[in-house]
Amino acid sequence: MVLVVGDSLSAEYGLPRGSGWVALLEKRIAAEQLRARVVNASISGDTTSGGRSRLPGLLTLHKPAVVVIELGGNDALRGLPLSMTQDNLQAMTRAANAAGAKPLLLGMAVPPNYGRQYGEAFTRLFATVAQAEKAALVPFFLAGVADGPDAEAMFQADRIHPKAEAHPRMLANVWPALKPLLR
Repeated sequence: MVLVVGDSLSAEYGLPRGSGWVALLEKRIAAEQLRARVVNASISGDTTSGGRSRLPGLLTLHKPAVVVIELGGNDALRGLPLSMTQDNLQAMTRAANAAGAKPLLLGMAVPPNYGRQYGEAFTRLFATVAQAEKAALVPFFLAGVADGPDAEAMFQADRIHPKAEAHPRMLANVWPALKPLLR
C-alpha cells in the first residue's frame, strides 16, 4: 500500500476529482498490474508539522509499504524556519522507516522572490534529509511544470496550484523513484 501525505498539490486543490497526480498514480499502478493500493491522506494547506503529527496514526491505521511525503511548500510560503521543516521531514522519514515502510520525499523549490540563499537552502534540505535517512527522493516534484517553457500556462489563476494538465507530468516525475519501491 502506498500512503501519500501531502498538501494541496496532492489533494487536487481546484481540480476535478480524479484528475490529480495521485488519482493518476492509482490508474498507472492498475495499468501496470502492480499489487498496490493508494491512500491519499493529503490536506490542502498542510505543513510538515501537520504531516508529522498525523503520520503516526496513519502508519498504524494503513500499515503502508511506501510513504510518499509531499510537504514543505506551505512551510516556505509561511516563512517557517528551515530547521523546523528539516526536523519535521526527518522525523517523518524516520517514522516511516521504523514502521517498515519505504519513504519517498518529493522535493520542492520556492519562487525566486524568496531570495537565492533561502531558495537554495530550502531545496537542499530535501536531499539532506533523504541522504541522512536513506529515503528515496524526487529532487523537484514540479520539474517541467514550474520551470518549463510554458510554466505560467501550467498553473491555475493563483499561480501556485498546477492545472489538471500539469498532473501527468508531476506523476512522471514521481514514477521513476516510486516504481522500484513497489517491488
